[in-house]
Amino acid sequence: MSDLHAPFPSERNVVGVKYAPTGRTITLDSGTLVFRRGEAVVVDDRRGGTVATVCEPTTARKGTGTLGRILRRADPRDLARAQEEQRREADALGFARSRARALRLPIKVFRVDVDHGGDRALVCFSSEKRVDFRDLIRDLSARLHARIEMRQVGVRDEAKLVGGIGSCGRELCCSTFLPHFAPVSIKMAKNQRLVLNPTKVAGQCGRLKCCLMYEDAQYVEAGKGLPKVGKQVQTPEGIGRVDDLDILSRKVRVSFMDRPPATFDASEVRLLDAKSPATPAAVAREDVDEIEDATKAAGSSTPAPAAENAEESGDDPEPEST
Repeated sequence: MSDLHAPFPSERNVVGVKYAPTGRTITLDSGTLVFRRGEAVVVDDRRGGTVATVCEPTTARKGTGTLGRILRRADPRDLARAQEEQRREADALGFARSRARALRLPIKVFRVDVDHGGDRALVCFSSEKRVDFRDLIRDLSARLHARIEMRQVGVRDEAKLVGGIGSCGRELCCSTFLPHFAPVSIKMAKNQRLVLNPTKVAGQCGRLKCCLMYEDAQYVEAGKGLPKVGKQVQTPEGIGRVDDLDILSRKVRVSFMDRPPATFDASEVRLLDAKSPATPAAVAREDVDEIEDATKAAGSSTPAPAAENAEESGDDPEPEST
């Protein structure tokens, strides 16, 4: 791949970079340079440049507006400077944690970011209450010789900044590709027929997993027309009660009073009217037609009682949508 590529006049080369493995992706103008994923680059910060890692390779895009720019590929000196800054941040994090314990502050310090120039440090922490950390700021300022900014974040932001491995075996969505947090409700787990166990539906942050929203719309659409669990339905084997649903396969598991449960396709199951009694009198429409035909053939002007009960039960309702 060539290191130089001139885009069309209406396009420009852009690349996505991250300053930290768990940070957000920043789109920058790469000029005529082409970068591959994983390369270290120097980003123009008007103070000598900051080392970042390419997470989205160079692509030509149309667009207007001002973007930051990449100066060059990182050389050994840039990488050595970046390693020194990482070591300084690790030392600052250890000192901040030790001082917080010594001061008996009910906070959890999990990240310290030191500016490239070293004149400003951002300390991220989580706490369930308001904390007076003026003594901690004084100690950190004396140790780092920098202006200290304390930032309190929630548990979801903490998981995003710290990173980790989810129950699926992959890195956390929030620390890899999710640009922002979207609302997640317990109804999404119910729509997908998941076991409502906190260890199953909660993520590393202790809140509902963000991935619950990925397929929620698909499950809602696929579940339309299916009977709810616990409803009485008419099946080819008689009347039963819905025991479980396989939404994506559109399968309905029905339990009976006098025989083992059976699984049917959704097209074979018909929801009974709520006013219909759970008795054999609530028969299928086909059975009613057969009874009426047999009555007419016998020359009787009075319909059979079973047919009357079936007509009163209203056994041909519209399927109930969920």
